Amino acid sequence: MGRKVIVAACSLNQWSMDFLGNMKRIIESIQKAKSSGARFRAGQELEISGYSCSDHFFESDTFLHSWEVLARIIAHQDCQDILCSVGMPVRHKNVSYNCQVFFLNKKILLIRPKIMLANEGNYREHRWFVAWTKLKEVEDHFLPRMISDITGQRLVPFGDAVISTYDTCIGAEICEELWNPMSRHIEMALDGVEIFANGSASYHELRKMYIRVDLVKSATMRSGGVYLFCNGFGCDGERCYWDGGSMIAMNGDIIAQGPQFSLEEVTVVTATVDLEDVRSYKQKLGSRSQLAASVKAFPRICADYALSEGDEYNLLVDTKPIVFKLLSPEEEIRLGPACWLWDYLRRSGQGGYFLPLSGGIDSSSSACVVASMCHLICDAVAAGNRIVLHDIQRITGQTDYVPKDPKELASHLFTTCYMGSENSSLETKTYAAELADQIGSYHIGITIDVAVKALLSIFSAACSVMPKFRAHGGSLRENLAMQNVQARVRMVLAYLFAQLSLWARGKSGGLLVLGSANVDESLRGYLTKYDCSSADVNPIGGISKTDLRKFIQHCAKFFKFTALEKIYKAPPTAELEPLEEGRIAQTDEEDMGMTYDELSVYGKLRKQNSCGPYSMFCKLLHISSSECPPEQIAEKVKHFFRSYAVNRHKMTVLTPSYHCESYSPDDNRFDQRQFLYNAKWLWQFARIDAEVQKANNAIHRIQSDIKKPLEYINSPMVNSPQALNSLGSLNRQNLPNSSGVVVNSPADWNTCRKVPMLTTARVVKIKEEAQSSSQPVQTMNYSVIVKDLQQKRPGDYSVREDSIDKYVRYSYPGRGRGMKMEMEPGNPTW
Repeated sequence: MGRKVIVAACSLNQWSMDFLGNMKRIIESIQKAKSSGARFRAGQELEISGYSCSDHFFESDTFLHSWEVLARIIAHQDCQDILCSVGMPVRHKNVSYNCQVFFLNKKILLIRPKIMLANEGNYREHRWFVAWTKLKEVEDHFLPRMISDITGQRLVPFGDAVISTYDTCIGAEICEELWNPMSRHIEMALDGVEIFANGSASYHELRKMYIRVDLVKSATMRSGGVYLFCNGFGCDGERCYWDGGSMIAMNGDIIAQGPQFSLEEVTVVTATVDLEDVRSYKQKLGSRSQLAASVKAFPRICADYALSEGDEYNLLVDTKPIVFKLLSPEEEIRLGPACWLWDYLRRSGQGGYFLPLSGGIDSSSSACVVASMCHLICDAVAAGNRIVLHDIQRITGQTDYVPKDPKELASHLFTTCYMGSENSSLETKTYAAELADQIGSYHIGITIDVAVKALLSIFSAACSVMPKFRAHGGSLRENLAMQNVQARVRMVLAYLFAQLSLWARGKSGGLLVLGSANVDESLRGYLTKYDCSSADVNPIGGISKTDLRKFIQHCAKFFKFTALEKIYKAPPTAELEPLEEGRIAQTDEEDMGMTYDELSVYGKLRKQNSCGPYSMFCKLLHISSSECPPEQIAEKVKHFFRSYAVNRHKMTVLTPSYHCESYSPDDNRFDQRQFLYNAKWLWQFARIDAEVQKANNAIHRIQSDIKKPLEYINSPMVNSPQALNSLGSLNRQNLPNSSGVVVNSPADWNTCRKVPMLTTARVVKIKEEAQSSSQPVQTMNYSVIVKDLQQKRPGDYSVREDSIDKYVRYSYPGRGRGMKMEMEPGNPTW
């Protein structure tokens, strides 16, 4: 017997506080779900108001307008005969909750509040909402009169309950509840819930999608069921991008996948599932059934409805399991920021983007993101997306314009400008022009020397001195000021050209200025406050230099931008100091005093591992060597934290950037710390110095121990008639490179015990080869624990194989005429 149903998971490109647009997209998704035959439509978190309303959730208007939108949806003729859940904020007894509202045929069945709120990363739900703490309990909620007039209801259930139809049971989770170690789907599954609807607002981070997939699969693998994960799309007004990726899983398998990045405003993913397969799967899990028999029941809201309506549902074809397609980090960078820029552009009402293109990796990466946006627009228009076509016609001011060539489209939307100076090289100027030509941007080349000299002359007239570069005999303070004035002139010129360049070309509108500072430079503070890093938006501000370099290589192949190959090979440089014989004399990594790879490590330890100076040093101490002793590691860590402390104030004015990395230093919400530090870190650095001394003492002691002679002794096996003897001793400092010692021995032997004349113990690796006239050479590898002979008897020692908990004895069965033994000192274990 089968019981097949069609369910739908929806992803919408909502915009916070755009109640009219949000309502239209919700209704369209319900229409699409119904046309696909779905009998249950699940929606994303807070889709009526938009997720990023932030402090607008303190306003009564936000709740009022949400109810008004819900009233329109419930009453809409296309929203009948389908069970729906939508996300919206609800005030219950003057307390604000983040809720999923279930309704069917102009009746509200259940208002289910969020039980576990997200309060990490960019999430601040505890600021605006309260978690529902009355598990498996419901209360009466008094509906607004505008809703009662439509539904005929005055009271509806509010709380932690599930919905029972004639053929199945449906439960809800809201975003964070899936990620929590005590997810609500666990108890719901034990109580007979077969379909779970998760309305989420999970923002994009590089390499995050596989975590979602694992969570969704595991949600149904242990207890069976159908899981609908509904995540939003787009930039809804904040730094985060909701990257879709809605999916449907059944009994531990993904059976349907929605796009992760898309310019579509409404995406509906459907699947046909057989509920009998869910029941059979649950039945086979004996331990689950034992737990289910004793679980406390959820309140059940009965619905006069069946998902398997009609006589033909068994004729439907089941949706088969698929392999979820995961994108590489380079593909995510190419698509995510491009979609974010498109939403920002069309919703800001501006005419395009302006980018100071320096010919380096960072600004070239921003340019490639815009190029990717142009490709996505052309692809969407070719696929028949009328909303994208309408938006691009409005932006360009051409009502009959149909973009077909991304390069041609870029000439309308994208203006690049090389702002050279007497310190700029011919190579970077050429790289910028070549890349602009290959992308198709409207490119301008200017020099800023006149403006820089004008500003310096004003200072000189007022102070009667003229600052000089370090290369010309100036001090460090003068050198830094000379660099900063160039950088800040570029910002002023960037905004001037952004405002007037379209006017100069006879076009309407203005341009948004793009920034191009990466996350590592922001973390280190390697940027001038109010220079070209100060812009309207920054598509790469949350991406590390390491990932950007890989992204440049990816774009060179994907878009065939050959200029990127030269840009990739060029050393990163700000080009703010004088050239030496026409060549670059300044590089970023030399200026910073650390490499970009090192910066990436520091950033992850600081944010992801929550390390301060002392704990970061301890984390890095294991990499010490003769080439990089503990003192050098300590100095690197100190230099990073000094630079971080001195430059932290720059994060307070950091350009709004696409959030992409989990160690972003964004001061707005993600990385909230002080911006005035004692940059000497007196207490912390003193603890590092003490740890350096301890580490050096330990290293010296270990090196001294290794140089002491090791004595080999024989330990015969029980009942062994003979044993090895006269093995002698070895006294070598570099034993792994030794050729070994050849001894004569009987064939029946146990193994050698190797013991140093020390008070400590460590592991030593042994390699033995048995040579026989009738058999090929046979090799045995094992490790022994070396201990103090004066404190332990030889019989107390054991041979260790593979792990510290597994002790074995060996007996070699062959008959050999000689043994070859090689030993390698291992790492200290005590």
